[in-house]
Amino acid sequence: MGAGSSGYAAVWARENTREAIFDAMERKETYATTGSRMTVRFFGGYDFSKEDANTRMPATVGYKKGVPMGGDLPSAGGGKTPSFLVAAMKDPLSGNLDRVQVVKGWMDKNGKLHEKVYDVAWSDDRKPGSDGKLPSVGNTVDVKNATWTNSIGAPDLTGVWRDPDFDPNERAFYYARVIEIPTPRWTAYEAKRFNIKMDEKVPMTTTERAYTSPIWYTPK
Repeated sequence: MGAGSSGYAAVWARENTREAIFDAMERKETYATTGSRMTVRFFGGYDFSKEDANTRMPATVGYKKGVPMGGDLPSAGGGKTPSFLVAAMKDPLSGNLDRVQVVKGWMDKNGKLHEKVYDVAWSDDRKPGSDGKLPSVGNTVDVKNATWTNSIGAPDLTGVWRDPDFDPNERAFYYARVIEIPTPRWTAYEAKRFNIKMDEKVPMTTTERAYTSPIWYTPK
Protein backbone atom coordinates (compact mmCIF):
# COMPACT_ATOMS: atom_id res chain seq x y z
CA MET A 1 0.00 0.00 0.00
CA GLY A 2 3.03 2.27 0.13
CA ALA A 3 2.50 3.53 -3.45
CA GLY A 4 -0.99 4.84 -2.66
CA SER A 5 -2.15 7.70 -0.51
CA SER A 6 -4.79 5.93 1.56
CA GLY A 7 -6.66 2.69 2.07
CA TYR A 8 -10.07 1.35 3.08
CA ALA A 9 -11.31 -1.58 5.14
CA ALA A 10 -14.67 -3.23 4.49
CA VAL A 11 -16.81 -5.72 6.38
CA TRP A 12 -19.65 -7.97 5.24
CA ALA A 13 -22.17 -7.34 8.02
CA ARG A 14 -25.72 -8.67 8.18
CA GLU A 15 -27.03 -5.18 8.91
CA ASN A 16 -25.71 -1.67 9.38
CA THR A 17 -25.48 -1.71 13.17
CA ARG A 18 -22.57 -1.52 15.57
CA GLU A 19 -23.26 -5.06 16.79
CA ALA A 20 -23.42 -6.57 13.31
CA ILE A 21 -20.26 -4.79 12.18
CA PHE A 22 -18.31 -6.02 15.20
CA ASP A 23 -19.69 -9.53 14.64
CA ALA A 24 -18.38 -9.40 11.06
CA MET A 25 -14.96 -8.29 12.25
CA GLU A 26 -14.91 -11.12 14.79
CA ARG A 27 -15.75 -13.56 11.97
CA LYS A 28 -12.96 -11.93 9.93
CA GLU A 29 -15.41 -11.53 7.06
CA THR A 30 -13.47 -8.47 5.95
CA TYR A 31 -11.34 -7.15 3.13
CA ALA A 32 -9.21 -4.09 2.44
CA THR A 33 -8.28 -1.97 -0.56
CA THR A 34 -5.45 0.42 -1.32
CA GLY A 35 -7.96 3.26 -1.75
CA SER A 36 -10.47 2.14 -4.35
CA ARG A 37 -14.03 1.19 -3.38
CA MET A 38 -14.15 -2.22 -5.03
CA THR A 39 -16.71 -4.81 -3.96
CA VAL A 40 -15.25 -8.27 -3.35
CA ARG A 41 -16.73 -11.65 -2.40
CA PHE A 42 -14.65 -14.77 -1.64
CA PHE A 43 -15.89 -18.23 -0.62
CA GLY A 44 -14.20 -21.58 -0.17
CA GLY A 45 -15.66 -25.09 -0.17
CA TYR A 46 -15.45 -28.42 -1.97
CA ASP A 47 -18.41 -28.26 -4.34
CA PHE A 48 -18.10 -25.06 -6.36
CA SER A 49 -18.40 -25.59 -10.12
CA LYS A 50 -17.56 -23.41 -13.12
CA GLU A 51 -21.28 -22.77 -13.55
CA ASP A 52 -21.28 -20.95 -10.21
CA ALA A 53 -19.13 -18.24 -11.80
CA ASN A 54 -22.12 -17.29 -13.95
CA THR A 55 -24.29 -16.34 -10.99
CA ARG A 56 -25.17 -12.70 -10.45
CA MET A 57 -25.70 -13.41 -6.74
CA PRO A 58 -22.38 -14.93 -5.61
CA ALA A 59 -23.23 -14.67 -1.91
CA THR A 60 -26.28 -16.91 -2.33
CA VAL A 61 -24.32 -19.84 -3.75
CA GLY A 62 -21.25 -18.93 -1.69
CA TYR A 63 -22.89 -19.31 1.71
CA LYS A 64 -24.82 -22.37 0.53
CA LYS A 65 -21.78 -24.32 -0.67
CA GLY A 66 -18.94 -23.00 1.45
CA VAL A 67 -17.50 -20.58 3.98
CA PRO A 68 -16.77 -16.86 3.43
CA MET A 69 -13.50 -14.95 3.73
CA GLY A 70 -12.10 -15.33 7.22
CA GLY A 71 -13.67 -18.77 7.63
CA ASP A 72 -12.23 -22.22 8.28
CA LEU A 73 -12.52 -25.03 5.74
CA PRO A 74 -13.40 -28.37 7.29
CA SER A 75 -10.89 -31.15 6.74
CA ALA A 76 -11.05 -32.72 3.32
CA GLY A 77 -12.69 -36.08 3.00
CA GLY A 78 -13.06 -38.62 0.23
CA GLY A 79 -10.20 -37.17 -1.77
CA LYS A 80 -11.97 -33.86 -2.35
CA THR A 81 -10.01 -30.76 -3.34
CA PRO A 82 -10.88 -27.23 -2.14
CA SER A 83 -12.58 -24.95 -4.63
CA PHE A 84 -13.08 -21.21 -4.38
CA LEU A 85 -15.60 -18.72 -5.73
CA VAL A 86 -14.40 -15.14 -6.09
CA ALA A 87 -16.37 -12.19 -7.46
CA ALA A 88 -15.31 -8.55 -7.76
CA MET A 89 -16.94 -5.36 -9.01
CA LYS A 90 -15.10 -2.13 -9.85
CA ASP A 91 -15.34 1.18 -8.07
CA PRO A 92 -17.64 3.27 -10.31
CA LEU A 93 -15.22 6.20 -10.07
CA SER A 94 -12.00 4.25 -10.53
CA GLY A 95 -10.36 1.97 -13.06
CA ASN A 96 -11.71 -1.22 -14.57
CA LEU A 97 -10.50 -4.56 -13.23
CA ASP A 98 -7.40 -6.23 -14.64
CA ARG A 99 -7.56 -9.63 -12.94
CA VAL A 100 -8.60 -11.62 -9.89
CA GLN A 101 -6.10 -13.90 -8.20
CA VAL A 102 -6.00 -16.44 -5.40
CA VAL A 103 -2.90 -16.37 -3.22
CA LYS A 104 -2.14 -19.67 -1.50
CA GLY A 105 0.20 -20.16 1.41
CA TRP A 106 1.05 -23.52 2.89
CA MET A 107 3.37 -25.08 5.43
CA ASP A 108 5.31 -28.19 4.44
CA LYS A 109 6.23 -31.11 6.69
CA ASN A 110 9.44 -29.33 7.69
CA GLY A 111 7.56 -26.28 8.92
CA LYS A 112 8.64 -24.08 5.99
CA LEU A 113 6.10 -21.60 4.64
CA HIS A 114 5.50 -21.35 0.88
CA GLU A 115 3.36 -19.02 -1.21
CA LYS A 116 2.04 -19.08 -4.78
CA VAL A 117 -0.21 -16.78 -6.82
CA TYR A 118 -2.83 -18.14 -9.24
CA ASP A 119 -4.74 -16.08 -11.82
CA VAL A 120 -8.41 -17.02 -11.60
CA ALA A 121 -10.30 -14.54 -13.82
CA TRP A 122 -9.10 -11.74 -16.05
CA SER A 123 -10.30 -9.14 -18.49
CA ASP A 124 -9.96 -8.81 -22.25
CA ASP A 125 -8.93 -11.53 -24.68
CA ARG A 126 -5.72 -12.63 -22.99
CA LYS A 127 -4.26 -16.09 -22.57
CA PRO A 128 -1.43 -17.23 -20.27
CA GLY A 129 1.87 -17.72 -22.06
CA SER A 130 3.98 -20.86 -22.17
CA ASP A 131 5.43 -19.82 -18.81
CA GLY A 132 1.93 -19.74 -17.33
CA LYS A 133 2.02 -15.99 -16.82
CA LEU A 134 -0.79 -13.72 -17.96
CA PRO A 135 0.20 -10.82 -20.27
CA SER A 136 -0.12 -7.26 -19.00
CA VAL A 137 -3.51 -5.62 -19.35
CA GLY A 138 -1.90 -2.46 -20.76
CA ASN A 139 -1.89 1.17 -19.64
CA THR A 140 -4.15 4.04 -20.73
CA VAL A 141 -2.94 6.64 -18.23
CA ASP A 142 -2.38 10.18 -19.53
CA VAL A 143 0.07 11.39 -16.88
CA LYS A 144 0.17 15.00 -18.08
CA ASN A 145 -3.60 15.39 -17.67
CA ALA A 146 -3.89 12.97 -14.73
CA THR A 147 -6.57 10.85 -16.37
CA TRP A 148 -7.13 7.47 -18.00
CA THR A 149 -9.68 5.57 -20.09
CA ASN A 150 -11.55 2.41 -19.17
CA SER A 151 -11.11 1.07 -22.70
CA ILE A 152 -9.26 -1.93 -21.22
CA GLY A 153 -10.19 -4.14 -18.30
CA ALA A 154 -13.64 -5.22 -17.12
CA PRO A 155 -16.27 -3.71 -14.79
CA ASP A 156 -16.62 -7.01 -12.94
CA LEU A 157 -14.96 -10.42 -12.80
CA THR A 158 -16.12 -13.73 -11.35
CA GLY A 159 -14.33 -17.06 -11.32
CA VAL A 160 -14.13 -20.49 -9.74
CA TRP A 161 -10.74 -21.99 -9.00
CA ARG A 162 -9.77 -25.41 -7.67
CA ASP A 163 -6.40 -25.93 -6.01
CA PRO A 164 -4.32 -28.11 -8.39
CA ASP A 165 -1.57 -28.61 -5.80
CA PHE A 166 -3.67 -29.49 -2.76
CA ASP A 167 -2.14 -31.74 -0.11
CA PRO A 168 -4.71 -32.71 2.55
CA ASN A 169 -1.92 -33.22 5.08
CA GLU A 170 -0.57 -29.65 4.87
CA ARG A 171 -1.87 -26.55 6.62
CA ALA A 172 -2.85 -23.89 4.10
CA PHE A 173 -4.51 -20.52 3.70
CA TYR A 174 -6.07 -18.86 0.67
CA TYR A 175 -7.03 -15.25 0.02
CA ALA A 176 -8.27 -13.32 -3.00
CA ARG A 177 -6.47 -10.38 -4.57
CA VAL A 178 -8.16 -8.06 -7.07
CA ILE A 179 -6.07 -5.78 -9.30
CA GLU A 180 -7.28 -2.74 -11.23
CA ILE A 181 -5.89 -1.42 -14.49
CA PRO A 182 -3.30 1.36 -14.02
CA THR A 183 -4.65 4.77 -12.96
CA PRO A 184 -2.93 8.08 -12.11
CA ARG A 185 -1.12 8.10 -8.78
CA TRP A 186 -1.73 10.99 -6.40
CA THR A 187 1.58 12.46 -7.56
CA ALA A 188 0.15 12.88 -11.07
CA TYR A 189 -2.85 14.78 -9.70
CA GLU A 190 -0.56 17.03 -7.65
CA ALA A 191 1.72 17.68 -10.62
CA LYS A 192 -1.24 18.78 -12.73
CA ARG A 193 -2.81 20.82 -9.94
CA PHE A 194 0.33 22.80 -9.15
CA ASN A 195 1.73 22.72 -12.70
CA ILE A 196 5.04 21.22 -11.60
CA LYS A 197 7.34 18.54 -12.99
CA MET A 198 8.05 15.60 -10.70
CA ASP A 199 11.46 13.96 -10.48
CA GLU A 200 11.71 11.10 -12.97
CA LYS A 201 12.15 8.67 -10.06
CA VAL A 202 8.69 9.52 -8.68
CA PRO A 203 6.00 6.96 -9.69
CA MET A 204 3.13 8.63 -11.55
CA THR A 205 0.79 5.66 -11.97
CA THR A 206 -0.54 3.05 -9.58
CA THR A 207 -2.58 -0.16 -9.69
CA GLU A 208 -5.17 -0.16 -6.91
CA ARG A 209 -5.78 -3.52 -5.26
CA ALA A 210 -8.09 -5.32 -2.86
CA TYR A 211 -7.18 -8.13 -0.47
CA THR A 212 -9.58 -10.41 1.40
CA SER A 213 -9.13 -12.09 4.74
CA PRO A 214 -7.81 -15.64 4.28
CA ILE A 215 -9.77 -18.86 4.32
CA TRP A 216 -7.90 -21.37 6.45
CA TYR A 217 -7.44 -25.13 5.96
CA THR A 218 -6.23 -27.33 8.80
CA PRO A 219 -5.69 -31.10 8.36
CA LYS A 220 -7.36 -33.58 10.65
